Amino acid sequence: MKILIIRLSSLGDVIHTIPLANALKGAGHEVHWLVGEKGIDVIKDNPCVDKVFLAPVVLWKKRGMCFTNFKEYREILKRLRAEKYDAAIDVQMMLKSLYWMAFCGAKRRIISKQARELSILGANEVIPRLTEDFEHPVIRNYMKYADYLGIDTKEIKVTLPECSKDTKAKVDELLKGVKKPLVVIAPATTWSNKHWNKDNWKKVVEKIKDKCDLVFTGGPKDSDLISYISGGKFLSLAGKTNILELTEVFSRADIVIAPDSGSAHLAWATQKPDVITIFTCTPLKYLAPPKGFALTGNLSCQPCFKRKCRLKTNECTNYPSPDEIISIVNKVLLNKTNVV
Repeated sequence: MKILIIRLSSLGDVIHTIPLANALKGAGHEVHWLVGEKGIDVIKDNPCVDKVFLAPVVLWKKRGMCFTNFKEYREILKRLRAEKYDAAIDVQMMLKSLYWMAFCGAKRRIISKQARELSILGANEVIPRLTEDFEHPVIRNYMKYADYLGIDTKEIKVTLPECSKDTKAKVDELLKGVKKPLVVIAPATTWSNKHWNKDNWKKVVEKIKDKCDLVFTGGPKDSDLISYISGGKFLSLAGKTNILELTEVFSRADIVIAPDSGSAHLAWATQKPDVITIFTCTPLKYLAPPKGFALTGNLSCQPCFKRKCRLKTNECTNYPSPDEIISIVNKVLLNKTNVV
């Protein structure tokens, strides 16, 4: 079959969907993907996909309601309909995907009963809920679409685009001073209450700084946070890398430490470093990378899975303790030293 995956955002969510695309492709299907700006870099030229369509949803939102947006939307939809899909799978399951799903022209339009914001109206085939709780990995939940199509889903295969020579050369230059084992800290994410206490980060940095080379990553807006955590020392790549360059940085690291974020999931997708993911308000069992270390607190309110703390205390951002992270880093570095 020729199958369209509709998954527009965000980076972490797109990465969680890549194993589904690999399962479909591995079963002999032709796989196309409709994706937004936040995920395009890890889908374009990814071997799990035969063709990629960009829906610039961030740009459209920035412009607001206007005829230009509608004209661009109609043109993309026209190209989708020309593909004459046998099936479309709405993994987004939200209002932003409803119109794409309803009008993409696919004969079979498949969605889960778990769909929100009326997005179920765009489908003509509805499978059971992917999960009743947050106790099962989200990647496995998405694979239920492949199960529904009779595809073997025992293997979880994640792929990323091949790194170009130019990207490797730039990262060579950025990391030219690295001599010791490389630990990358990516402390920022989009929700304020997914951020770990910045003083916890400082304690971790102080305890591990002599055993490794430390590199900090993030966007331009994260520079102040990184400056506080690092004390203005060490190498900061905040705002200096795009997604593909960041991917290459992660692939050269021994350890990546991050909150539940696109960075953590991207680091896992490289299949290279040991990833330590810190969970505050989001569910660990649901969102933790399949490999690596995932830690959280033990508060009665966890996980709330809310952008804002209903108790207005953000107590969960204090956990796990810095000592737990430091212990894992020490063990991983020791193991790597013994292997060498």
